[in-house]
Amino acid sequence: MTNHLLLLITIITTTTTLIFTETGVAAATYNVNKLGAKPDGKTDSTKAFKAAWSRACGSGKPATMYVPQGTYMVGGMQFSGPCKNDNVTIQIDGALMAPSNYLVLAKAQYWLRLQHVQGVNVVGGVMDAQGAGLWDCKSSGSKNCPDGATTLAIFNSKNVNVYGLTSVNSQMFHIVVNGCSNVRVVGVTVEAPRDSPNTDGIHVQLSTGVTILDSKIGTGDDCVSIGPGAMNLWVENVGCGPGHGISIGSLGKDFNEQGVKNVTVKRVNFKNTDNGFRIKSWARSSKGFVDGVLFQNAVMTNVQNPIIIDQNYCPSHKNCPKQVSGVKISNVKYQDVHGTSATKVAVKFDCSKKYPCKGITMQDVNLSFTEEAPASSYCANAGGQTSGVIKPTSCL
Repeated sequence: MTNHLLLLITIITTTTTLIFTETGVAAATYNVNKLGAKPDGKTDSTKAFKAAWSRACGSGKPATMYVPQGTYMVGGMQFSGPCKNDNVTIQIDGALMAPSNYLVLAKAQYWLRLQHVQGVNVVGGVMDAQGAGLWDCKSSGSKNCPDGATTLAIFNSKNVNVYGLTSVNSQMFHIVVNGCSNVRVVGVTVEAPRDSPNTDGIHVQLSTGVTILDSKIGTGDDCVSIGPGAMNLWVENVGCGPGHGISIGSLGKDFNEQGVKNVTVKRVNFKNTDNGFRIKSWARSSKGFVDGVLFQNAVMTNVQNPIIIDQNYCPSHKNCPKQVSGVKISNVKYQDVHGTSATKVAVKFDCSKKYPCKGITMQDVNLSFTEEAPASSYCANAGGQTSGVIKPTSCL
């Protein structure tokens, strides 16, 4: 890039850096340190972070909220729009650490919540929610434990990008996209222990045009969970493990529920996960549906359930054991899926008696169990077709 396309002049004030370009448009950078944040990992810097967001969102021109290197202790933060401009960047060069008392975040429900924003970019950084204390509370059997907080929640927003973020030890879900359009999550890392409860990596619902790329997710629940109302979702080049796999559902918990449509999941490596590709619905009446799903180019390594559709989900055994799922599942394709199953039944389609699965397609699926005992498949109320190499033998 030539010099005349770079910065022409920089004016530094107490809290703001104004960058003037050749076009004459000024981009303001609001440094949290200059607003009182302390990168010592001990001082509560929540107020400074909120002030930086308020100024960046309130800027009439492109603006950056800048978090320099260092560790910042911050509590629950809600960054709301609409902003005065549609080009706000939250640049995190340092690390955010939650308060050691898990109740601080748990009461807030969300650590960082973006809502009603447009054109916001979250770039880089580490967010450590220190969720172990809450997990211990839940594992103790105590009935006084709070649900916990989502680390990064994006609600009712559009044109939001999350690049290179690392989320560690979330109390609950790491990243949630709810009621949004055109959201890209690229190059993120999610880390939590295998036994950490409800720590889904990325959850998407009631949203359209969401893309998840080039990410590594290891957690105690689903690596990617896809809820009601997710449409035109693209997931590609994801490493999953440990975790519960990539799941559509659970669906059908509510009767009046939106469906899931046009989902593509490709180039995924599953290692030591509970599931690979899973579709799950409650065994109860529902208007929900799943239509148009492509699961493609996957490697399974020691996966408990590499391919599974479970429409008899009823964990509490209340209200649903004697019912059947009303979720209609159709046009699901599995293509180029291979590797090893940790259980003998590598392919399981347990579909609804009232609304059997339709249009299941399997092409070049090769899953093995052990040398002595080949993998098997199980089908109930499922119809479709196969082509190419199919191991285990299809039961469709």
